[in-house]
Amino acid sequence: MKNKATKVRYGVVFMLFITVIINYMDRSNISIAAPFITEELGLSSVTMGLIFSAFGWTYCLLQIPGGWVLDKLGSRNTHAIGIAGFSLMTLLQGFASGFLGLFLLRVGLGVFEAPAFPTNSKVAASWFPENERARAISIYTSGQFIGLAFLTPTLIFFQQAFGWRGLFIVTGIIGLVWAVLWYIFYRDPSKNKKVNEAELDYIRAGDGFVDDTSDKADKPKIGKKDFATVLTSRKLWGIYIGQFAVSSTLWFFLTWFPTYLVEYRGLSFIKTGFLASLPFIAAFIGVLSAGFLSDFFVKKGVSSNKARKIPIIAGLILSTSIIGANYVNSPGLIVLFMSIAFFGNGFASITWVFVSLLAPKRLIGIAGGVFNFIGGTASIIIPIVIGFLVKGGSFAPALTFIACIALVGALSYIFLVGKVERVPERKDKDEIINAS
Repeated sequence: MKNKATKVRYGVVFMLFITVIINYMDRSNISIAAPFITEELGLSSVTMGLIFSAFGWTYCLLQIPGGWVLDKLGSRNTHAIGIAGFSLMTLLQGFASGFLGLFLLRVGLGVFEAPAFPTNSKVAASWFPENERARAISIYTSGQFIGLAFLTPTLIFFQQAFGWRGLFIVTGIIGLVWAVLWYIFYRDPSKNKKVNEAELDYIRAGDGFVDDTSDKADKPKIGKKDFATVLTSRKLWGIYIGQFAVSSTLWFFLTWFPTYLVEYRGLSFIKTGFLASLPFIAAFIGVLSAGFLSDFFVKKGVSSNKARKIPIIAGLILSTSIIGANYVNSPGLIVLFMSIAFFGNGFASITWVFVSLLAPKRLIGIAGGVFNFIGGTASIIIPIVIGFLVKGGSFAPALTFIACIALVGALSYIFLVGKVERVPERKDKDEIINAS
C-alpha cells in the first residue's frame, strides 16, 4: 500500500508568510518612529526624506546580484543570511546618533532585503506543483498587506512602550530570532526528512523543482549568455513591465495616499487612520482570492495561459478605477474607488508565479532579481513623479498617471507575454552547430 503524501509544503508556505510580514515590519517601522527621530536628532524634513529613500535605492540596485547570490547559495542560506542581516540593521538603528548612521543603516537594510522575494519565489517553485503555486504565492504575498493593514497598531504600541529606539531594537530582535528558526527548520524538498516520497512525487509530477534547488557540489555557472537570456526575452519583459505597473499602484498607497486624503480631500487624521486601512484590507482579500481562483482554474483543466493571466490582467484593469476618485467628492466614494483599485492591485499580485513558469529553471534566481528590480524602481520613480504632478494643487493628474500605468501593465501581459511557455536558454554557436 502506497504511503499517503505528507503535507510539509503547507508548513513551508507558512514560514514564507511570516518572513514577508517581518520584511514589511522592518521596512515600515521607521514611518512610525520618524516624528520622534526628527525631534530627538534634530533632523529636517529634507534629511528624513533622504533616509526614507535610502532603502529603495539599494534594494533595487541589488536585485540582480541578489538573484545571483540566491542561485549560488541556495534558498536556505540566502534567507537565513538576509533575514539576520536586515534584522541586525534594524536593531542597530535603535542606537543611531545622527543622520549619517541612520542613513547607512537604512542602506544596509535594502542590501540584505534585496534577495528576499526572489528567494520566496524559488522556495515556492521548489515545494509546490504548478497547479498549487499561485495559491502558495498569494498566501505568502498577503503577508505584506497584513503587515501594512494590521501591523501598524502593534508598531505604535512598541514605540509607546519602549520609545523609538526600543521600537527598532524589539523588531530587530524578532527578526534575528526568526533567522535562526528559518535556518534550523527550513530544508529544500530533497533534503527535508519530514517529507515522504509520495509528496515529492506529487510535487515533481506538477513541475515542482524538487531536485533543482538542492545544495550541490557543482554550483551552477552563470555566464553572459544567461544574463542575455533574462534581459532580452520578450515574454520576460512582459512580466517585468507588468510588475512595474503592479508596484506603481502599491507605492502610491505606501507614500502619497494619506497625504491625498488629508491635504487634497480635507479629511482629518482620525478619519484617515480608519479609511486608509480599508484599501489594504481590500488588497489582502484580492491577493488571496486571485491565488485560489487561479489554482481552481488549473485544477478544472483551464490552460495556464488563461488560469494564470486572467487574475493579473483583470486586477490591473480594476486598478485603473483609481481614476474614478477624480470625479467624486464624498469620502465614502473616494475610498470606495481606492479600495476597488487596491483590490485589483492585490488580485494582480500573483505575478511572481510567472517567474517560475517562464524563466529557464536554472535561471529563476536571476530572472526573479530582474523582475523584482524593475518592480522596485517604482518605489523611487512613482513618489517623485507624483510630487511633480501635484505641484499645481490638483491630484487628478497623479491618479490619471497611476491608472495609465496599470493599463500599460495589463496590455503587456496580453501582447508581450503571449502564450505561457518556458523561455529556452540561449545556446552558443558551437552548440547550435552540433545540435544540427
